[in-house]
Amino acid sequence: MFKKIALLAVIGAAIFGFFHFGLNSYLTLEGMKSSLNTFQSEIESNPFVSIGVFFAIYVAVTALSLPGAAILTLAAGALFGLVQGLIIVSFASSIGATLAFLVSRFILRDTVRNKFKEKLKKIDEGVEKQGAFYLFTLRLVPVFPFFLINLLMGLTALRTWTFYWVSQLGMLAGTAVYVNAGTQLAQIDSLSGIVSPSLILSFVLLGIFPWIAKGIVALINRRRVYKGYNKPKRFDRNLVVIGAGAGGLVTSYIAAAVKAKVTLVEAGEMGGDCLNYGCVPSKAIIKTAKVANQMRNAENYGLHAVEPTMSFKTVMARVHEVIAAIAPNDSVERYTSLGVDVVKGYAKIVDPWTVEIKTESGDVQTLTTKNIVVATGAAPFVPELPGIEDSSYVTSDTLWEKFATFEDAPKKLIVLGGGPIGCELAQAFSRLGSSVTQVELAPRLMGREDADVAEYAESVLRDSGVNVMTSHKALRFEQTQEGRVLIVEKEGQEHAIAYDEVIVAVGRKARLNGFGLEELGIQFDRTIETDEYLQTLMPNIYAAGDVAGPYQFTHVAAHQAWYAAVNALFGSFKKFKVDYRVIPWTTFIDPEVARVGLNEREAKEQNIDVEVTRYDFAELDRAVAESARKGFIKVLTPPGKDTILGVTVVSEHAGDLLAEFVIAMKHGLGLNKILGTIHAYPTWAEGAKYAAGNWKRANAPEKLLEYVEKFHTWRRG
Repeated sequence: MFKKIALLAVIGAAIFGFFHFGLNSYLTLEGMKSSLNTFQSEIESNPFVSIGVFFAIYVAVTALSLPGAAILTLAAGALFGLVQGLIIVSFASSIGATLAFLVSRFILRDTVRNKFKEKLKKIDEGVEKQGAFYLFTLRLVPVFPFFLINLLMGLTALRTWTFYWVSQLGMLAGTAVYVNAGTQLAQIDSLSGIVSPSLILSFVLLGIFPWIAKGIVALINRRRVYKGYNKPKRFDRNLVVIGAGAGGLVTSYIAAAVKAKVTLVEAGEMGGDCLNYGCVPSKAIIKTAKVANQMRNAENYGLHAVEPTMSFKTVMARVHEVIAAIAPNDSVERYTSLGVDVVKGYAKIVDPWTVEIKTESGDVQTLTTKNIVVATGAAPFVPELPGIEDSSYVTSDTLWEKFATFEDAPKKLIVLGGGPIGCELAQAFSRLGSSVTQVELAPRLMGREDADVAEYAESVLRDSGVNVMTSHKALRFEQTQEGRVLIVEKEGQEHAIAYDEVIVAVGRKARLNGFGLEELGIQFDRTIETDEYLQTLMPNIYAAGDVAGPYQFTHVAAHQAWYAAVNALFGSFKKFKVDYRVIPWTTFIDPEVARVGLNEREAKEQNIDVEVTRYDFAELDRAVAESARKGFIKVLTPPGKDTILGVTVVSEHAGDLLAEFVIAMKHGLGLNKILGTIHAYPTWAEGAKYAAGNWKRANAPEKLLEYVEKFHTWRRG
C-alpha cells in the first residue's frame, strides 16, 4: 500500500508541476508554432541531446496520460522530418503507453478486480482468446482515446510484452499520418502554403485514416478466420436460415421481402417452440384456468360461486385447436407464397459458405450461400438427478402431447422450478384440479424480480392452491411401494413428495450441437458468441434468437432477426448494432407480472441511485369495478428527475399496461409527458398516469409553492 501511495504522490506532483509551470501551453498548436524556430535552432546545435529530451518528454506525457500527445506527434514531423520523427514517436509512444499500462495495473487492478470480480473475469476470458487482436483493432481504429486504452488494458490479464508490441504495430500507421501532417505544417509560411497539395493530402489522410484502418482490420480478420476455406465464386443463395422459430421466420421473411434468394431450414414444426410448446399453448391453458378460478370466486362479481365441471381432455383439445388456428401464419405454404424456399430437414454448416441439408426423404441437398443465420432456438434444461430418466417426467415442451391423452388433470403434480414457466404452469394446473407442489432451490420464486414482487407471486400461487416449497433442493427420484416420490432436502432434512406426474421447468438451454459450429471453431458456451451486429467468429455467419442470447424471449428473437437479416444482406454498406436498451417481459401468472428496464434489485447491484415511485391498483376505479384490486406499478427514476429507468407492473393486464412505459423509455419520454397525456376513464391504463402523478407530488417544488401561496394571499387583498 505504501508503494502505491508513494507512486501516486510522484505522479500527482508531476501532473501538478506540468500545469503549474505552464508547460501545457507548449502542447497546443499555437504554442508549438510560436516556438518552432527556437526548437529547430536547439536541434541544430545539439541534435542528439534534443532527440533524447524530446523522446523523454513524449514518454512522460504518454505515461502520465497528459493532454498533448497529438501535438507532440505533429511537432516530431515538423522538427525531425518524416522518417526520424516516425521512429522517435513510434518508440516513445509505445514505451509511454506501456508505462501507463503498468501504473494502472499496479495501482488500480487489485481494487477494481475485488469490486468487479465477475465482470473482469469475463473480460479476461475474452482477452486470453483474442486480446492481441482486440488491442490491435483499438489501436488501428481509435474508437476510444489512447490514454483510456492504456489504463483499461492495465486492468486486464493481457501480458505486458503483448501490450507493447501490439501497441507499437497498431499505432504505427496512425503515427505516420500525424508525423507527415507535421512535416507539412512546418512548411507553412504564408496563406498560399495552406492550400499546398501536400498539406491538403495530409489532412485528407487524417480524415479518412479511420475508415482505411477499419477496412484493414476487417481484411486481416477475414484472412485469419477464413484461412483454409475456399470461397465459391458464385452462390446458390443470398441467405440460408437454420431454424423456423420466431428468429428464423422473421429473418427469412425480411430477406424475401427485399427480394433476396433465401432458404429456411427446419427439422421440426414450423413456428418453433413458441407456437407449438411455449407461449401459445401455455397462454391458452392459462386462460381456461383463469375462467375456472373466476367461477369458483363468482361471489366477487355478485354471482353464486360454482365448482366448474370439466373434461381435462377437452381442455387440452382446445389448447391444440388454438395452436392449429395460429399455425397457418407460420406454415410452409405461407412462407413459400412469400418467396421463401422452405426445406424440411436437418442442416449442417460444412464450411462458411456451404450448408448440407438432410431432408425428410433422406436425400442430402447442398447449398452455397453468401450468408447464414443460425436461429435454432432453445430446449428445456433437464438436470442430471438420480432416477430422473425413470421418473416419467415431462418438460414445458413435451407435456402438451402427453397430457392431451389424460381424461383428468394429474392428481398429484410436481413442478420443478420457480421461474416464470414453472410459476405459470403450477398456477394453471392447480386451478384445473391438480394438487400441485412447486419445488424451488432458491429462497424465493422468480429470483430475477424484486423481493416484494416475488412475495406477491408466491402469495397468488398459494391462493390458487399451490404448495410452494422454496429453499428445497431436489436430490433424487425414487420408486416406492406406495408409488413414485421426489426426495428433496432443506436444512439437512430430507422429505419425500409423492407424485403422479412431474414437470421439469428449471430453465432452457440453447440448441447448439449438431449444426457444424464446433467444426468451424465458432465459440459458444450457453449461447453463441456474437458481436454487436450478431456476427459470429465467421463474419458471414450470424445468430439470432435464443442461441444468441442474452434474452430468451420470442419478441427479442424477432427483434434480433431484423438486425441479422439486414446486416447479413446489406452489411457491406451499413451495419446496425442491436439495440437492447428497452426489453420488456411478462410472467403470465394471474395477476400478471411485467417489467422493463431496471428493478430495485438490479439498481442496488449496479450501485445506481434511484427514486422509487409506487401506485397501488387498490385506488384505481376500474380495478375496483372489476374486483381486481391486487397489484401495483413501481417506477424507478433518477432522484429528482422524471427519466424512466425501469418499471414493474403487477396486476391484471400488466403485460399490456407496460407498453406505454416501453414506448416512453424507447423514445426518451419522461413521467411528466405521461402525466400530461389524456387517458380514457375508467381504464386500467390510467394507472400509468396516476403513477406519474405520485412522482410529481413527491417532487413538487415546495419553495416555489410557498411563494405562489404568498402571491395568492396578496391577490386576495
